[in-house]
Amino acid sequence: MITEAINIVIGGEAGQGLVTIGQLLAKALIRNGYFIVVTQGYQSRIRGGHNTFVIRTGPGEIMAPQETIDLLIALDEQTVILHEPELSPGGLMVVDRDWKMEGPSSLKVPFKELAEEKFANVTALGVIGAVLGLPEEGLGSAIEDFFGHKDASLSEENLRSLKTAYQWTREQSPSFPKLPLIANPSRRLMMNGNETLALGAISAGLKFYSFYPMTPATSIAVFLASQAENLGLIVEQAEDEIAAVNMAIGASFAGAHSMVATSGGGFALMVEGVSLAGMTETPLVVVLAQRPAPATGLPTRTEQADLDFILYAGHGEFPRAVFAPGNAEECFHLIRKALELAESAQTPIFLLSDQYLADSYRAITPFDLKGLSWIHPGSEEPPASLPYLRYALTDNGLSPRFLPGKTEHLVVADSDEHTEDGHITEDLSVRKRMVEKRLAKMKALVEQTLPPEFSGDTKPDLLLLTWGSSKGPVLEAAAGLRLRGKRVGTLCFSQVWPLAADQFLSLLQEAGEVIAVEGNALGQFSRLIRRETGFHITRQVLRYDGLPITPEYILKSLGE
Repeated sequence: MITEAINIVIGGEAGQGLVTIGQLLAKALIRNGYFIVVTQGYQSRIRGGHNTFVIRTGPGEIMAPQETIDLLIALDEQTVILHEPELSPGGLMVVDRDWKMEGPSSLKVPFKELAEEKFANVTALGVIGAVLGLPEEGLGSAIEDFFGHKDASLSEENLRSLKTAYQWTREQSPSFPKLPLIANPSRRLMMNGNETLALGAISAGLKFYSFYPMTPATSIAVFLASQAENLGLIVEQAEDEIAAVNMAIGASFAGAHSMVATSGGGFALMVEGVSLAGMTETPLVVVLAQRPAPATGLPTRTEQADLDFILYAGHGEFPRAVFAPGNAEECFHLIRKALELAESAQTPIFLLSDQYLADSYRAITPFDLKGLSWIHPGSEEPPASLPYLRYALTDNGLSPRFLPGKTEHLVVADSDEHTEDGHITEDLSVRKRMVEKRLAKMKALVEQTLPPEFSGDTKPDLLLLTWGSSKGPVLEAAAGLRLRGKRVGTLCFSQVWPLAADQFLSLLQEAGEVIAVEGNALGQFSRLIRRETGFHITRQVLRYDGLPITPEYILKSLGE
């Protein structure tokens, strides 16, 4: 397991500034060379309700959240009531001195004496920094970056509150292990999954993004909009998800590299548009950031329960691929892959994220952009024969896609079944050939399927299999089991459709026991593997209470 890691939980009501504290602390930790995994828990309301900003940090790489709490910062008394039972042995609570609380594990802070009430969150930040042994200058720099460009005087007031909090905390000498000092820390970025995903799309040449706001996908649009003017990117908020997906299809048809993002409820409205892209063979990338359902479900929590939905979304049969990144870095690279594949296969391509991954900040090594290609929409080669046939029948199902306005040829598209030149037909023999043409593209999709990542002991006694954002928790749980002398392997899928059985079936067959780890109640990926390969995974670790899977949850479920 990860050594020297500390799990910090900041809890309070919406509106108390706990996200500001969390982001400033996370940024300071990264600048001082530490790794982080952030888990945000918030309710669907503007003010009030119990929210948390959780940072697991340490000098070594961290891949997953933790359930036990080492340092609890309570901005309200409800936080203590809810989370004190989760405090680890030797853990510490930071609380307001005015609250009626007893116990040796508390650091009672006179918040009202140290600063004005409006600076209470920065006072708490200073207490945390001093307890952890972080240099005051690092947190001060983060505050200046955050407040300085808005109001210089406000930045100065916050810095004074920070200094006062540091001085008071040092005088108390709280009994808590300091983070080890890291000499010459590496330069890393603080980004969450949605931000790296948006950055990856920009790097691939994204030019048009349409959306209707829906948690947890909305921050993709926020990031893209912040860069739109500098990059010549169009970000359009539509009146609903139906309009959003059709805008993206129209932009793609015209030659603009396009993408939409939503959650399950919004994707339900996009499904007819997905079929339109399938019939017209128009490149389309859809990002679905999962959250618990049905209906509105738990709109600010996490789950992996939309796999079946995205596999079968759309009426009729047409090819698709589905990616599922396991961390923020994979969000960057897989959205690029999705955009490239949508263009080359002329079909809808999907990326499955979730609330945990979307909102989870990480310490990211800056991406190397030098060798990355720019995607060019449309076909540039002259047609093999005239007249130009948009849906020419070919062995691989791919036809030349000329862009209207950029060619002298007439470009015709139709949502009805059509002939090779794009006009409506009810000739049933043509219908049969067109279905086969579209499905022929599956061969190329299968050939380009990304293999799952195997790690650990070969021919293990236990193989933990997972997909998407459960990757980090599975890797840490496996490491913990190996420390106990067990032979354990892991198999993590970043692409869940199509499946190429020759990439992984032998690994399943060689393992003593295979256990699937998923964030849903039915074991959707396990059932997909059985359908496609015949291999039956009989044991599963499933979580569907709205919280992310953790290494402790896996080990407890296994009886370890």
